[in-house]
Amino acid sequence: MAVSFLARDVSDLCLGKPPLRSLSTAATVAEALAVLKNSDESFISVWLCCEHEKEKEQCRCVGKVCMVDVICYLCKEDNLLSPSSALNQPISVILPKDCSLVVHLQPSSSLLEAIDLILQGAQNLVVPILPTKRSGVSRRKQHLKASSTINSHNGCEFCWLTQEDVIRFLLGSIGVFTPLPALSLDSLGIISSDVLAIDYFSPASSAVGAISKSLTQQTSVAILDNDGTFIGEISPFTLASCDETVVAAIATLSAGDLMAYIDCGGPPEDLVRVVKARLKEKSLEKMLQEFTILSSCDSLHSAFSSSSDEESPTRTMTRSGRYSKSSSYSARMVRKAEAIVCHPKSSLIAVMIQAIAHRVNYLWVIEDDCSLVGIVTFSNMLKVFREHLETM
Repeated sequence: MAVSFLARDVSDLCLGKPPLRSLSTAATVAEALAVLKNSDESFISVWLCCEHEKEKEQCRCVGKVCMVDVICYLCKEDNLLSPSSALNQPISVILPKDCSLVVHLQPSSSLLEAIDLILQGAQNLVVPILPTKRSGVSRRKQHLKASSTINSHNGCEFCWLTQEDVIRFLLGSIGVFTPLPALSLDSLGIISSDVLAIDYFSPASSAVGAISKSLTQQTSVAILDNDGTFIGEISPFTLASCDETVVAAIATLSAGDLMAYIDCGGPPEDLVRVVKARLKEKSLEKMLQEFTILSSCDSLHSAFSSSSDEESPTRTMTRSGRYSKSSSYSARMVRKAEAIVCHPKSSLIAVMIQAIAHRVNYLWVIEDDCSLVGIVTFSNMLKVFREHLETM
């Protein structure tokens, strides 16, 4: 029964998904930045199109970019000195070099094929959107007119098939895998101790490489104190709700202060003052002028305060290491800005539900004393489901 279930076409998972917003590889970083700042979506797909003499234009998605890609790129030393020059570079400079991260998949491909591709390292599955009923086509055409960045390629539109989509689909028929869902994380052996982490007092600039890597891995960077206690995280998903001016904070603050700067409804005024003073100390007035740190405060405050004020009682970690309620949401991702955690004894199904509820691809695993055990990801979970099939 499970094998038959996983033989379902991936098109079943793509129903109702919006078409990709896209840019050409000929676009500049500045153009990508402009699209991202005026979009409700966190990612923009990047396409390479080639013309053949006897064939129609052939296009292929070669990657996707988000605000975090731009931020990490601008954090490079040379780019800090001349942001405007850096922004005029082609978008290829911020695309991941590993082409295997993006894989095109046909709508008729099985769910099992999709899971295998994810486990082989594919982070982004691109699937053509099948034609729908006339009413659906009409709505999509209207949506297309509303955004010049939504383009059809090779005669059709495409969508992302994400790890979250697959996990949601599995959760809808979780009974097929009984008793697996009720088992704890530690008994399943899916807690990874290979985490990206940084000390609370380390310079935030030293975490840029880890932030970029966590974006690719769809995880996050843990912030620890001297004895290894889990304090919080620098999440690419939260950072994606900022604009490019947050580069000034990364260049001047500690990792712990950066966590506070991008969290809780906008940067505290005292940290804004610290950033401005340290930029001057480092002779980065030009960046101060180009980014205008004063407007940075306004733009960041606007980005965060526009998010939902709805408060939901959930188990989250505060910087003090205690659990609390929080109404702090990331603007684009609409999820808690604070780190989402679980316990080694948490069941697989509980963790799946918790991750989906907070729109994250991972959960930090901590002990009762807040010491970090590791991280569990959607990829870890998919591996368990895949291995379970071998025993059925």
